Amino acid sequence: MAAVSSTPITANPKMSSSASPTPAIPKSVVFGTSGLGGMIGWAIIHPANTIAVRMSLASMQGQTFSFKNMIRENGIMSLYDGISAGVMRQVFYATSRFGLFETCRDKLHEIRGKTDFAGRVVVGAATGATAAFISCPMEVATVRMANDATLPVSERRNYTGLFDVVKRIQTEEGTKAFWRGAAPFAQRAAMVGVFQVATLDQFKDLYANYLSQKKNSIPNVFCAAMTSGLIYSIATMPLEASKNRMASQKPDAVTGKLPYTSTLQTLRTVSANEGFLALYNGFLPYYMRCGGHTVSMFIIVQMLRDFYKNMQ
Repeated sequence: MAAVSSTPITANPKMSSSASPTPAIPKSVVFGTSGLGGMIGWAIIHPANTIAVRMSLASMQGQTFSFKNMIRENGIMSLYDGISAGVMRQVFYATSRFGLFETCRDKLHEIRGKTDFAGRVVVGAATGATAAFISCPMEVATVRMANDATLPVSERRNYTGLFDVVKRIQTEEGTKAFWRGAAPFAQRAAMVGVFQVATLDQFKDLYANYLSQKKNSIPNVFCAAMTSGLIYSIATMPLEASKNRMASQKPDAVTGKLPYTSTLQTLRTVSANEGFLALYNGFLPYYMRCGGHTVSMFIIVQMLRDFYKNMQ
């Protein structure tokens, strides 16, 4: 995962790999701005996530997704189904993902005396997976609330809100149900961390050199984030589809067993029964979610940190 700069967003820092990356702001501000930036960014791109989830799960229900029908049957505000859970997820996910990354990155620098590409990759993968595991209950709630309206009437859970989802999952299915899909969610988050680290800074340099953009300016961050988002969206979409299916599944009415039990089993089952490309249903809105959330979060977090520094 690429870290948000502690310098103003229009700066063009030339930092060697051995320079300390420690931000000139307290860790409480690092964690706080990460969480707040993630929440605001998610509020912006939540409709894209809703469409991605519904398109991804449509084939599991034997349906063909239609955006027009979704709006006609459920209204335009159905795009915001599950937004309370999605924003709450960012309280845990974004806060821990970015906060832990910067904390662990700085600690690694103290131990090794340098911060290089390999170190960022390892820390990005580890902290991404950790943040995903911590926030998995809210991810399950988000998926279920976003997709419930598309189910047949007899199969809908008819959740009334975030607290209703949490209460009913706990009482009806038990605590373990909050972590259904945790494995592919954590694996996806680890891959996102790796791919962001591997590509985001490189694309910033590329666009700065070939499009004459100022590095870390808003246009530069936007172009780099959307390009980086395309790459890791392609790499992680099968894991996202697996996570959605595992999070939303119900036990078989006859056997009482869940249809999906692990990441690999889910990938194999979907590929065998529906074709491998079924794992990429909803790719375009998923990409818009990934790229859009990356760029909005990076910019918002940087603005919040610049505001904090200017207030000192």
